[in-house]
Parts: sequence; C-alpha cells; structure tokens
Amino acid sequence: MLKQMFFLFRYYLEMFIDFLFSLYWDGHRRSIPPLDKKHSLLKESAVTLAAKIRNKELKSKDLVAVCIERIKLVNPYLNAVTDERFEDALKDAEEVDKMIEKGLSEEEFQQKPFLGVPFTAKESHAVSGMLHTLGIAARRGVRVDYDAECVRLLRAAGAIPVAVTNVPEINKWQETRNMVFGQTNNPYHCGRTVGGSSGGEAALAAALASPISLCSDIGGSTRMPAFYCGLFGLNPTAGHTSLKGSVLRNGTDPTMASIGFASKHLQDLVPLTKIVAGDKAHLLELDRPVDVKKIKYYYVESSKDIRISPICSDLRKAMKRVVSRLSDETTGDSSPRRYYHAGFNYMFALWKHAMTKETESFSRMLTNNTGEVNGICELGKKLIGQSPYTLAAILKLIDDQVLPAVDREWAEKLTEELKTDLLNTLGTDGVLLFPSAPSPAPYHYSLYLRPFNFAYWGIFNVLHMPSIQVPLGLSADGVPLGVQVATAPRRDALCVAAAARLADMFGGYVPPCTLH
Repeated sequence: MLKQMFFLFRYYLEMFIDFLFSLYWDGHRRSIPPLDKKHSLLKESAVTLAAKIRNKELKSKDLVAVCIERIKLVNPYLNAVTDERFEDALKDAEEVDKMIEKGLSEEEFQQKPFLGVPFTAKESHAVSGMLHTLGIAARRGVRVDYDAECVRLLRAAGAIPVAVTNVPEINKWQETRNMVFGQTNNPYHCGRTVGGSSGGEAALAAALASPISLCSDIGGSTRMPAFYCGLFGLNPTAGHTSLKGSVLRNGTDPTMASIGFASKHLQDLVPLTKIVAGDKAHLLELDRPVDVKKIKYYYVESSKDIRISPICSDLRKAMKRVVSRLSDETTGDSSPRRYYHAGFNYMFALWKHAMTKETESFSRMLTNNTGEVNGICELGKKLIGQSPYTLAAILKLIDDQVLPAVDREWAEKLTEELKTDLLNTLGTDGVLLFPSAPSPAPYHYSLYLRPFNFAYWGIFNVLHMPSIQVPLGLSADGVPLGVQVATAPRRDALCVAAAARLADMFGGYVPPCTLH
C-alpha cells in the first residue's frame, strides 16, 4: 500500500514538474523549415535511394547536394552537426556517378548496396579526417585519421559520410548536451530533448536531413533518441557488431553495447544492420522469414522500479491501443498476454551492475585517459562555474565513486532469473511489448530530476536481447509516442516483423514539419 501511495504521489509530482518546465520551454517551440519539392527526395528510404542511383534515375551528387542543403537549413534549429565534410562528400558522389556511368556489374552493386547514399554518424564513431571529441573538453579539436569499424563497413557498402553529430560526454546521459558543442534540440519541439546519446543523429533523421543515421546503444542510446524523435530504432543482439573505433574502444572486449541505426523507414534497418554486423550477420538470421500470424505477444504496462517515473497517461493509452488492436486481430495463443517479473522492479540497479563489466573508465575518459576526475571535487568546482564538465557527467561520477555499488551476487542472480523466465516465456516466436519510457520527449534539463528513466531501454542491454523502437504517432502536444518490441537473442528478424505489423497498424513516422 505504501508503494502504491508513493507511485501515486510521484505521478502527480511528475505532472507538476512538467508544468513548471513548460512555463519556460514552451516559449522555445519553433517549427523547423518545411520540406520543399527540391528536397522531397529525402522522404525516401535509403534502400529506395540506392536503387534509384543504381538504376541511373538519380545521381549521387544531386542526392548529396540536397542532403547538405537540408542539413544547412535545419541545423540552426537543432544544433546537431559538430563537423562536416560537405565538399569531400560531393567529390565522393561525383566518383560514384562516374563509376555507374562506366558500368558496374550486378555483383559489384551487391557488394555496395548503398552506393552513393549519404550518411551521418554520431561523433563518438571515428570518421577519418573529422572531429572525434566524444563531447569532452579534453579532446576539443581532436581529429582522427582512421574510421571506426562500423564507418568502414558503411563506406565499403558505398555510403558516403557527410557529417558527424552531437553526443553527451562519452555517450553517458539522457540528453545530448556537452561543454564543447552545447545542446541539441528536438525537431518536434525545440524546448524538448532529443535524448542521448545518438541525439544529433535522431534529430537530423527526423528533420529529413540524413538518409542513414549511424548510432550505437549501451543503455538506450539508439532507441531513446529514436523514440523522442518519432523514428524506428533497432538495437541488435549484443556481441554481433564491432565497437572498434567507437568511443575509443578496441573492439575486442566483450560488451553489452551494439551498433544500430535510427530511421524514418523500417525497411532500412535490416540491410543496414547486416552491413555493420559484417562476418557475424548470418548469426542474426535477419533474412529469416517470419509468419506474423504465429507471433505470440506479451506485454508489460509499467515497471515497479521506485527509482523510475510512473508511465504518463499518453503512453499508457498508447500501450492500451496496441494491445487492443492486436487483441482484435489475433486469437488463441497469439492474443496479447500480460507478463511481469520482479527483475523489472530493479532495472536501473541491474544496468548499473552490468556497466561494471565494461572495460571503459568514465572518470579517466573524461580526461582523455590522462588522469582521473573526482566527482565531489568537480561538483564543488561546478558550483562556482569552474568545472569543464556538465552536471550530468558529475552526477554519474558521484554515482560511480560515492554511492554504494550494487551487490554483485544479488544482481547476477536476479538478472539470470529474469532472463531465464523471460526467454522461457517468449520461446522462439514470442515478442515482448514494453514501454519506451515514462513520458514522451521531456523538456530540456528536466531529466536531472529523473536520472534513472533510461532503464526502460537499458534493461534489454543487460539481457543482451534485441529490441526495436516503434513510433506510434504524435501526442496531443505534437510530440512522438512509441513502444518497444523485444525478443530472445538472435531473434532480430522476429523483432523487426512484429515492428512492421505495428507500423502497418499505426502508420510509423510522422514528420515534424510540413511537406511540399
């Protein structure tokens, strides 16, 4: 009873917090420029654009030029781009057009399925010749002369890098803001966050400025911005994509992080994921046919983790609409059924423990691995305006260095119990519908009062399960709604198939601007 009273109090407290922040940030709501006819190509999927280039219906240079023009139009509203290679990208596109004009074999096109299509990447992925600061002052101005493995694989598939985009410090916060490049804004409402850490990517993709958005995810970093920006976002089964060259990783250490993509078009996610999975792509069985009539649906309405905000009314209604539609169209074992496990009561604690298995040291990386930052000292310096770090980074340091560690034996046991029970329930053809977050895109800075809410995404990183973010239209306030779909490891094709069914039901991506 006390716990229920706490959640009820917290529910109304969250509403009051949103009201207070709205008094300031609703005055910053601006509409991004409409998509005119000249730029209408950018409505198309990356797969469609690649086919048009291959069939000589479209020149790569024209597409890249349009992409660059659109980025220049929307970036003053979003502050998403941290560095660009516009001139070099146009030269790369010219070379593609020459290659196609001379003639390429079908085999060569198969090896380069995204030949001539521009892409952007979060700045934590190394892109040769471009800034690679990770959003930290200690790396301000640092450029690299190599590509991260995921970037290399995309280039090998024919895609052309155009720009890199903003991230929070070392990718570790729910908002895309740092002391080097500032804050990235949501294209649906500039007073709201894009999430983190792939916030710059999601902002550009939603604003119809980037056909391919290269992300990564260790605690929702692909799916969170995808949700807040009304996109599809796939985080594939952990261990099947290389992190080499991303966030200074060597690519050999085990991790619960994966390379992923955010996109307006669900059809882009499978072929792009196959590219960055490289030699391990076949293990994900992304091309495996799925009989959607045999999919079994389970759902969780809300977590009972007391650290996390209660689910808001809009997202409760969104989940009910999904369950209701599926109930109307399915029968027997396929009809949606409730699921819950006590492990969901401790989602943040399980994620915090899982992070202790990662090899990177946040306190050292903030100094570019030249020293170690003390959270308490930096908090004092922050109070007098002398810290080179954001408050988010300092709070994480304090959580790591001062607050008690999660009991290892308890966390390992509960994680295994949750995973075993969930996988036994889902089997080979079951999917779990799960809330995306407690609320749609929050107002800037309000997440300091809700630091644990990302755990709705992070729990699936802990479990090494694939999950996909699915847009469900817009709220009455005009910000995106959505739901997550998760499946057993290496059942990524099932995950995408269930997402496709929901996209058919609810329409998928809704643009944040008018289309001409």
